[in-house]
Amino acid sequence: MSFREAANELGVTPTAISHQIRLLEEICGQPLFRRRPRPVALTTAGERLFPVIRSGFDTFASAIASVSPRAGQKRLRVTSPNAFASRWLVPRLAKWREAHPKIPLEIIGTDAVVDLRTGEADIAIRYARRMPLELSGKEIFRDTFFPVCSPELLVREGQRIDRAADLLRYPLIHFDWMNRDRDAPTWSRWLATARSIDPGIPETNKSWDLSFREELHAIDAVSAGEGIAMLSDIVVGRELKSGVLVRAHDLSLPGYGFYVVHVPDHPEQPSIDAFSAWLRSVG
Repeated sequence: MSFREAANELGVTPTAISHQIRLLEEICGQPLFRRRPRPVALTTAGERLFPVIRSGFDTFASAIASVSPRAGQKRLRVTSPNAFASRWLVPRLAKWREAHPKIPLEIIGTDAVVDLRTGEADIAIRYARRMPLELSGKEIFRDTFFPVCSPELLVREGQRIDRAADLLRYPLIHFDWMNRDRDAPTWSRWLATARSIDPGIPETNKSWDLSFREELHAIDAVSAGEGIAMLSDIVVGRELKSGVLVRAHDLSLPGYGFYVVHVPDHPEQPSIDAFSAWLRSVG
């Protein structure tokens, strides 16, 4: 959004940049930028054209890199949900470096769905009920949700949990589901399922419950002994295995699938295949 900075990056004058933009606008038959007031901004036509042009340049760069002597050193850009990247992927990266020292990774943690066709990433770990139809890839594993807490919380409160209703004595920790799925494994759904088994569980709306927008913050609160949350056995698998966190009740809900996906016929296909196989081997 700056002709001057574009000129600096390309090693030409701002006038040359303006001239090329005007030529492109003449070809398109309409303005691509709003130049006043500053800073410049894309017009509707510019917004439509930009991702296609960016993808084209990224395709050129990938093709050139694939035939260059340093092709094996190209970073593989991986986008992943924040919680999975932080709790599952990052702690295992040393194993990736041991197995594939010539394929460096760039991890892009985000809960937004990155459009792989624009070239912003080479591969994505998508968390969904089913495989995205427009992409190539495969499911690597599927998770399950159940109540999880810190063992110190149970010791401190001294309250036994023999049935689902006993969990209501503790603060229940919630977090937002960005996909707005009505069947997401939330506390509301878990309690409804529990009531179908044990109708004696009372309705509740405790004011001392905790709510977070980010799943990672909810996990931090659980680890700090602030309450009990519905968490994924994949995302907090290491904490459950080490005993840092424990399962508070046996009733569980199905979660989603973790899919490794990419655009078809990707120029980095060998590296993508290696990463996909590695994920399944260390799962």
